[in-house]
Amino acid sequence: MQIILRQVGDYIIRRCDLSDLIPVMEINLKTLPEHYSDYFYESLLAEMPEAFLVAEKNGKLVGYIMCKTEYGFSNFKKLGFVKKGHVVSVAVLEEHRRFGLGRAIIEEAINGAKSKRCDELYLEVRCSNNDAVRLYEKIGFVIKQRLKAYYRDGEDAFLMAIEFEY
Repeated sequence: MQIILRQVGDYIIRRCDLSDLIPVMEINLKTLPEHYSDYFYESLLAEMPEAFLVAEKNGKLVGYIMCKTEYGFSNFKKLGFVKKGHVVSVAVLEEHRRFGLGRAIIEEAINGAKSKRCDELYLEVRCSNNDAVRLYEKIGFVIKQRLKAYYRDGEDAFLMAIEFEY
């Protein structure tokens, strides 16, 4: 049985299931230039199911977010290594944007990262993706760094992060 984490109008946000991986890969292919191997999706689902989420409408997947955990230096001024959540990929099909789904799945992934006791959550976003940058800022992410030529096509990325207080 699948547990609904959040409802947004006619959409539901829930944890990804193994049977959802093919539709997730199809959404990735339609919406983003960065693609991953089947094994990569499976490994992220196994590693951090609390923050591998899908958005669904009438039984059809229309968006997803997948994250992983890492250990490393904080994007904030903390000393030493910290446990970090990393948003690897997030996407919503074009015709399902502007309904609050992106925000909802990111907020639910934040809850998932907190449940894994991550100190922060970070992501990379194309500098030209103004809508996404604004959305992340509204949720509480801050731009920590500009990563030169981060993407294969040479575009820069912003590294954005949000810190958690427990």
